[in-house]
This record gives sequence, structure tokens and C-alpha cells, in this order.
Amino acid sequence: MDKEIYSLIKKRSEKGMELLINEYAPLIKAIVKKHLYNFPQYHEECINDVYLKIWNNITSFDKEKNILKNWIAAIAKYRAIDYKRKYLKTLEHMDISELDIESDFTIEKEALKNELEYETEEILKYLSLFDKQLFIKLFVKEESIKDVSEEFNIKPYVLYNRISRGKNKLRSIFSKP
Repeated sequence: MDKEIYSLIKKRSEKGMELLINEYAPLIKAIVKKHLYNFPQYHEECINDVYLKIWNNITSFDKEKNILKNWIAAIAKYRAIDYKRKYLKTLEHMDISELDIESDFTIEKEALKNELEYETEEILKYLSLFDKQLFIKLFVKEESIKDVSEEFNIKPYVLYNRISRGKNKLRSIFSKP
């Protein structure tokens, strides 16, 4: 079934997406709901994003390194984490006068922030301390390559190389079946 789904989606056949949805919709929904349990308003949008990401990136699936089910599960997990980040940024940038403040608003925001920090730490724990600092500055704090390279007194191309090697290391760890 996976080979058929893979080849149909790769050929851009909608039949492949139908098969994928029939086969993996419960898995995708469960993963999205697990990670976005506090945000049911984002479930459907995130699930649709997962399907779009699968459609657009099917060529990056390597059947030698992974099985389709695990690859789809990883996409669902990381899309849901992206939605949490997006929601957290929205909360940080909202004007206080626009908010209909509830008593648990601050607690929810703090819990979400702690959960994201934990998940980020779990992902980055496989990197050296230096590489972990680089990833946090570039991808969590969204600092520029120029600023980070100046702060650590390294050339931008060296920074790009370290990031590339770190991404490859994480990709190889998380793409194992």
C-alpha cells in the first residue's frame, strides 16, 4: 500500500492522496491532537498543512532510510510544533487591549512555552553544546547569521557549515525507523 501511495503522489495523482488519507488520517489526527490539545481551533488547519507538506515534499522521502508511516508521523509532529510556535508568537505580539483576558491566559501561555522549550531541548540534545547554542540563536530566537557569526567570532560560511552538519545529524537520527 505504501509503495502505491508513494508512487501515485510522486506522479501528482490525487488518487494517491485519497489512499494516504484513508490509510493515515487517524494517525495524523492523533499526532496533531496530541501536540495541539489546547488549541482545537488549529487542528483542521494543521492537518491540512500536513497533507500539503506531504504532497509538496514526497520526493524527499527515502524508502531506504525510513518507512512512509514514520515519515508522515514526523511531518505531522513538526507541523504541530510549528503551529504551537506560531500561536505563542501571536500571543507575545498581541496588543493587551485586543485581548479578552481569561484568568488562565498567563498560565496557558507559560505552559505552552515550557512545552516548546522541552521539545526543542529533546530535539537538540543530540548536538554539541556549541551547535545547540547556534541552533537556538538562529532558529528559536531568530537572530541573523551575521549577528550570530559576530557574537561567536566565526565566519558566516563556517556557521553555515556547522548548521548544515547539525541538520544532517538530526535528520539522520530522526529519520530512522
